[in-house]
Amino acid sequence: MTAYEYEVAVLAEAALGEGPTWDVDAARLIWIDILGSRVHTYDPATGHRTLRTTEQHVGAAKPRAGGGLVLNLRDGVGLVDPDGAFRWLHREPVPGRRANDAAVAPDGSLWAGTMRYDEAPGGGTLSRLTGDGTVETVLDDVAVSNGTGWSPDGRLMYYIDSPTRRIDVFDYEGSKDHDGEGRVGNRRPLAEIEDGAGFPDGLTVDADGCVWVALWDGGAVRRYTPAGALDRVIELPVPRPTACAFGGTDLTDLYITTARTGLIAPLPAAGSLLVVPGAGKGLAQPAFAG
Repeated sequence: MTAYEYEVAVLAEAALGEGPTWDVDAARLIWIDILGSRVHTYDPATGHRTLRTTEQHVGAAKPRAGGGLVLNLRDGVGLVDPDGAFRWLHREPVPGRRANDAAVAPDGSLWAGTMRYDEAPGGGTLSRLTGDGTVETVLDDVAVSNGTGWSPDGRLMYYIDSPTRRIDVFDYEGSKDHDGEGRVGNRRPLAEIEDGAGFPDGLTVDADGCVWVALWDGGAVRRYTPAGALDRVIELPVPRPTACAFGGTDLTDLYITTARTGLIAPLPAAGSLLVVPGAGKGLAQPAFAG
């Protein structure tokens, strides 16, 4: 397999770094610290960084089509307008539950995951939100809702409920003109992570249709082909990588978020944003249509 070299893009001590997302219009990377209630941005061309603190734990932050951000928060989904003002799109607090990973589908809808703080089986959900705040629960029996992504042709959706140790794949039906409703069905496993290799966390899909997944407690990012075969492994200097995404002007650099939480003696890079230059070729991610 190919040998990869990582770099530390942003040296940080994030408790639970997560959700790297390349904002195509702004040419910057967005990433978060869930437990630190922080949304970070990073411009690799200039090194410029920004930080926004949220009032709640934040599971994901994605760009909006009209500017600003959509945030998957503990008590629901909120919008940050281009002027920085915040407002709720959908608020549904559930005691003991928080937001986790989220992704934007080809039709511009937000697929937002939740989980219980105690990670109880069945305590989480995966829901689809449109720009007007309409919510549909897609999965209601989830433990730790994590990575979600779509194949280049938009016909497949990949999904991770971490304790299952699986990357699952669904057939997906959705419209790219924002008029259709995304539907998933025919759930089946794409790949299973063996005991001792960690738990699958966040994922991204590349231009070849391959799925890259970060392995919590596995110290690595793996790439699986559309047929489910493991064909690449990136070994990392930290035990808890959380998610990955392609970025940079040509979408060839793989950014990887990492976590320090739960580590007795965190290694220096734990909690930092890492990058593997030239790891592959990513796909431009759609912005939230709201």
